[in-house]
Amino acid sequence: MKAALYIFLGGGLGSVLRYFVSYYISRRLMVGAFPLGTFLVNLAGCFLIGLFAGYFLRNESDLKYLMIAGFCGGFTTFSTFSLENYNLWQQQQYGMLALYVVSSLIVCLLAVGLGFRLSK
Repeated sequence: MKAALYIFLGGGLGSVLRYFVSYYISRRLMVGAFPLGTFLVNLAGCFLIGLFAGYFLRNESDLKYLMIAGFCGGFTTFSTFSLENYNLWQQQQYGMLALYVVSSLIVCLLAVGLGFRLSK
């Protein structure tokens, strides 16, 4: 139950921070149509999830739920996707890595398109 509370709190904090960071960057730094705010949030989230995963691998603590599943999960799900891919790479599961990356990008892009079409 404590883990769920940590995930809940971290997720809320991460989501709100993602909104403000992305909004601020998008308003201050324009690079044409490139979604720089989202890109930088995803980059920061990937760095943070790697930092937290490495730390909590050596230092077991319930705070991993707050920081990894909660905060990073709320800040960006791309960070979780990247950590899972990194783990596949470390395990030398290159075929599964390629399948996961390619299928995620294609299937998720198609899902966005389908959802968009169905909303009309």
